[in-house]
Amino acid sequence: MIENRIAGRTWAAGEDFSLADCAALPSLYFTDYVVPFRESHPNLAAYIARLEARPSVARVLEEMRPWFHNFPFADGKG
Repeated sequence: MIENRIAGRTWAAGEDFSLADCAALPSLYFTDYVVPFRESHPNLAAYIARLEARPSVARVLEEMRPWFHNFPFADGKG
């Protein structure tokens, strides 16, 4: 469902980065560890890549690394 909804969009709620994108990041990021989706869902993969490329998001991901081992499915990739 999300693969089709995100097609043709830059961000979740339109052309501007918004709170919707901030809310989408955790579930998409951690879901990709449990059920990798980037190869089978190119639109969603491109969207999460855009999210990860934002400096603010990259900072959040970097700052969570010391605690990533607490994620039950962590395998060292974090």
